[in-house]
Amino acid sequence: MSGPNGAGAFRTIRFRLNGRPVEMAVRAFETLADVLRRTGQVGSVRESCGQGLCGTCTVLVDGLAISSCLYLAALADGAEIQTVEGLASGEKLHPLQQAFVDCGAFQCGFCTPGMILTGLQLLRENPDPDEEEIRRYLSGNLCRCGAYPEIVRAIRQAARNGREEAGT
Repeated sequence: MSGPNGAGAFRTIRFRLNGRPVEMAVRAFETLADVLRRTGQVGSVRESCGQGLCGTCTVLVDGLAISSCLYLAALADGAEIQTVEGLASGEKLHPLQQAFVDCGAFQCGFCTPGMILTGLQLLRENPDPDEEEIRRYLSGNLCRCGAYPEIVRAIRQAARNGREEAGT
């Protein structure tokens, strides 16, 4: 059944979520955060501010960190979406996830998925960021516990480990 202006109408979209194909019926007004939670495959995507100001709902869409609370789900049709659940390889954490653990870069953990994904995009763009660049890049992600020094340290450690693995 359709509401005024087709607001209740469904549209089928297809995307890859952490490497797996997903097909879902979505409404025109649904956000990607709503739809990802509805898949039952992710728990890390949480909405906090609902205004794209806190970074809690950050996911990677085709490699770009976005606020999924503002991103219409219909726009994800054909996209590759990555959440922190898709970073680990079996029991082995992604190097950035491991750096967060090693540096104690979380307290309550609410902001951690968004911080990790934003940090991952940064490291893909610049494998050797300085502290100022990391802080600037993370400026759209809020940590209410104030673990910023540890978060910056974790991203720097992951960058350093990546350079060591590459032999540079």
